[in-house]
Amino acid sequence: VADGRDHRCGPSDARTAMSARFVARSSAGSRGWIAARAAAVFGALALALTLSACSSTPEPVPSDDGATPAVIVKVIDNKFEPSEVEIQQGEAVQWVFEGRSAKHDVVAEDGSFVSELMYEGTYTHVFETAGEFPYDCSIHPEMTGVVHVS
Repeated sequence: VADGRDHRCGPSDARTAMSARFVARSSAGSRGWIAARAAAVFGALALALTLSACSSTPEPVPSDDGATPAVIVKVIDNKFEPSEVEIQQGEAVQWVFEGRSAKHDVVAEDGSFVSELMYEGTYTHVFETAGEFPYDCSIHPEMTGVVHVS
């Protein structure tokens, strides 16, 4: 060639080709890295939300231990027996915890009654107002019940 330069595919062209392939791979790799990073951030956020939900149990409401219960609900084998009860306004429900394998509590959806987590013991609540009072166990959400007060 008349300009005096070597136009054969030499080391400088090979480096340019390798650089182009590296940039292409890096772009694909960085997309993968970004996706992995986004998944990690999403996972951390989901864990944080889950843990905050677990720790959002309201403060325990003192048991009305002096009240005579109109109904007794057993807390055993990851269920409330019976799961639905009906009482009159001003009457009490007593939950009797009989499990030895796991702690349970009684947590009203509206926070009006909240027991401590326990293996064994009792918790009593007097219902002063009429209505429906759904509740569950804070660490076993499949354990649900309802107090119907008329």
